[in-house]
Amino acid sequence: MEILLVDPLVPEALSWLQARHDVSYRPELGDNLIELRKNMYKTRAVVLPPHVIVSQEFLNFSPKLQVVARMQISSDNTDLDACARRHVRVIQARSATVRSNAEYVLYGLFMLYRRGMVSALLGRKISEVRMGRELAGSTVGLLGLAPVAHTLAPMLKCLGVRLVGYDPAVHHAAPIWEKLGVEPVTVQELLSHSDAVSLQMVYASRFKGWINERLLNHCKPGQLWVGVSRSALFDPDALAYALTDGRIDACLLDGANPSFVAEGTLLHNVPNLHLTPRLGSHTREAKLRASWYVAHRIHETLSPVDARKDGPQGTFSVHDSLDYADQEDPQAVSPSQWSSLDLHRR
Repeated sequence: MEILLVDPLVPEALSWLQARHDVSYRPELGDNLIELRKNMYKTRAVVLPPHVIVSQEFLNFSPKLQVVARMQISSDNTDLDACARRHVRVIQARSATVRSNAEYVLYGLFMLYRRGMVSALLGRKISEVRMGRELAGSTVGLLGLAPVAHTLAPMLKCLGVRLVGYDPAVHHAAPIWEKLGVEPVTVQELLSHSDAVSLQMVYASRFKGWINERLLNHCKPGQLWVGVSRSALFDPDALAYALTDGRIDACLLDGANPSFVAEGTLLHNVPNLHLTPRLGSHTREAKLRASWYVAHRIHETLSPVDARKDGPQGTFSVHDSLDYADQEDPQAVSPSQWSSLDLHRR
């Protein structure tokens, strides 16, 4: 087959792709690695869900593979070096979920600031509901300048929020801070001055356990956290202590690894830690953007001549290129961590 879809596209994008290529939709292969490998032998392009790992071994079963595509962006499920050596193009819908994740963080902040929201929805009396507060006039720390932060910052500024920020790879004098209306500070200052922290750093192995006890000791008491980054950024024991001794009043994390709170860990059943299963990117609009982006990029890779005849294919091409240094779109890339997610074009 030419294209194997293990992760589905929206019907419109699927029909468009089927009119141009031989497409097989086999979602059940996502949970059957042996059968998936059997089907990869003649496949030129594959669209995979996040939990399927593309390793050198996987590529060994895919001699004709030219494209590995993902509907979501991740830094840990694809061996980019192995793909580069094999001249396999890695496509990730980098910008498709930026706005949906930013809105998720905003929603999370609203929910945690109104601390009795869940209790009220459960029908408890007002006397039993904790007093909330308003975002306006508070300080929110942006930890990481991934594109989500670029979209989130103006949303929060419009609500009267003071923004401070830190990114380990962005100099405090870089113009991006002023452009976003964010005051650059040290990470210790961010934690000690922020009423809430928005975490949207792109994970790299060097940052495993980076948010540790030493760092969390700087938290302003009663701080709120909302994150759309990988849970591996946290030292789980340090987070558990911070959640139980008053440094962090509540924490909402999207897409955390299930082992993060497994039975036997200190975080297991911690009541003020709330996890959601990648709801940030789970919107109709994000799915639509990601589907069309993936469909167009696959088509232009497998049939470059036909793709040029089809004309412009969407507005996402800048996000699938290494030549983005001079782009003006603040959602396109961050000057900080996106370089670690090079998309190899051969």
